[in-house]
Amino acid sequence: MAATGEIQPAKHQEVGHKSLLQSDALYQYILETSVYPREPESMKELREVTAKHPWNLMTTSADEGQFLNLLLKLINAKNTMEIGVYTGYSLLSTALALPEDGKILALDINRENYEIGLPIIEKAGVAHKIDFREGPALPLLDQMIEDAKFHGSFDFIFVDADKDNYLNYHKRLIDLVKIGGVIGYDNTLWNGSLVAPADAPLRKYVRYYRDFVLELNKALAADPRVEICQLPVGDGITLCRRIS
Repeated sequence: MAATGEIQPAKHQEVGHKSLLQSDALYQYILETSVYPREPESMKELREVTAKHPWNLMTTSADEGQFLNLLLKLINAKNTMEIGVYTGYSLLSTALALPEDGKILALDINRENYEIGLPIIEKAGVAHKIDFREGPALPLLDQMIEDAKFHGSFDFIFVDADKDNYLNYHKRLIDLVKIGGVIGYDNTLWNGSLVAPADAPLRKYVRYYRDFVLELNKALAADPRVEICQLPVGDGITLCRRIS
């Protein structure tokens, strides 16, 4: 309680929380009412394990994980790709949503982080759906672009990796996702910094990547090949449905 006697709002308990909601209490209400009661036990376990990692702010929030899981079921996704895995919370959400014969091509530069979540993913019985590749994504994407069999082969692609390469990813992924398929770009509201004054005190990494995110948002809004919807879920996610 503050010195004035006013009750202070509760701080977000969600690890890696990036919600832009103005009320901490309202976000906690969403988590406790709609998200946590429906969160699979395996995802809860992975979320709690990730909370102990020093880079836990990189994880996908629980509400966004729930959103992705439902979205994949709504579009009947079967063949997907994820660029940027970390410990695998969003990856597990995807794997649980896909049918038994569904597949995820998972790309990340750090296998060590992925292996933190791998035992939980294996225990959930969905590891067979995941093809993990360690290393930068762009060289592999370029190889796939050269092979016609990969063109239009993905139902859904989720990107949560190096923001300075988002446009480079988009230039390639637009050919790999099928017409009617969806690409999701995470962090497109970037800590709310996109509308911050030029002299606003921002963390160094936030300021560095802000211009790249601004450039991406402008390019997606002008891309006639996709329909888009930018949602204030987590740190902002932009969905792009390929139409041509």
